[in-house]
Amino acid sequence: MKIAFDAKRAYQNATGLGHYSRTLISSLASFYSSEDYYLCAPKVTNRFATERFKNVENITPGDFLSKKFKSAWRSSWVKKDLKKRGIDIYHGLSNEIPFRIQNTSVRSVVTIHDLIFERYPQQYNWLDVQIYRQKFKYACRNADQIIAISQQTKEDIIDLYKIPEYKITVCYQSCEPRFAKTISEMDKLRIKEIYELPDCFFLYVGSMIERKNLLNICKALHELKGKLEIPLVVIGSGGAYKQKVKEYLRKYEIDKKVLFLSETDQAKISVNFQSSTDFPAIYQLSSGLIYPSVFEGFGLPVLEALWSRVPVITSNISCLPETGGDAAYYVDPHSPSQIAEGMLQLATNTTLVKEMQEKGWKHAQNFTAQKCAAEVMEVYLRM
Repeated sequence: MKIAFDAKRAYQNATGLGHYSRTLISSLASFYSSEDYYLCAPKVTNRFATERFKNVENITPGDFLSKKFKSAWRSSWVKKDLKKRGIDIYHGLSNEIPFRIQNTSVRSVVTIHDLIFERYPQQYNWLDVQIYRQKFKYACRNADQIIAISQQTKEDIIDLYKIPEYKITVCYQSCEPRFAKTISEMDKLRIKEIYELPDCFFLYVGSMIERKNLLNICKALHELKGKLEIPLVVIGSGGAYKQKVKEYLRKYEIDKKVLFLSETDQAKISVNFQSSTDFPAIYQLSSGLIYPSVFEGFGLPVLEALWSRVPVITSNISCLPETGGDAAYYVDPHSPSQIAEGMLQLATNTTLVKEMQEKGWKHAQNFTAQKCAAEVMEVYLRM
């Protein structure tokens, strides 16, 4: 088969959609090497190294107009390139497919990661919501098959867009294999010194936006004042909500307990930080990941922590129990007190932590790169 992907995020995105794209493409190219893969990318960068795969080829804008209007090429004109190369299947990895691809001989699959903007439109720009709704709904209605990255997302597609269930397959995602590797003590010490990390800390990984719930983690830190003095290390970027969090920290004089690692000079200049290469060591240095998000499509940091044998505190709602299984410590994300109690348990209950680490590693085996690639390939083969 000749399988093409929308590879914009693979080459240009450093967060969730980019990780998903790179991991899935690499896994398919490795475990199903008899197939040919084509990456349709408006721009090729060094964020994704494909040279090691002999069965992967880039498709980029070729003519003057396509180079001039790359977004139009990606959203529609790419169909000409697909036809020229005899592509069998086109996979939109990030919620969209080319306009009117259903009128061609190319079959299409779309991965829908979440419909959070439909559930929490007030947390998005109004215009963005309209654009997302148009693109996502069009993709769901016109793609031959839909991949949902969680049962929660599948249910949302059915409920909100009235798409028939038979058209949707849940294919969980994996994460970078490096998270499964045990980092040596020497390397962990090196990373600790590079980023000037505390001896002991909790970890938060994710964008600083309202639904990710960093403010309630900080409220939990405030509740723990005088009881537990383990600081929080934050990896991620943010805007207005981040400032709201910082104002709270200053007001209650706990700003010294939170290190915004992504803002530090060392993180900004480190290629290994920007590419997430150093993240497994940072995870393994931590006392636990704190991820009480109000809503997610999958919750990749939870899986990264489980592979890293790091205990996780996460939410008892949305898709997060799917990702965390029986290994996570679940809390009501709206309750700072429950988050605080979870942090206290991770810091003091060594028996619980060991049990969570063992269960976490076992549960993570459900999300291996090979297993996730096999589930996606099965979708391709039945089209």
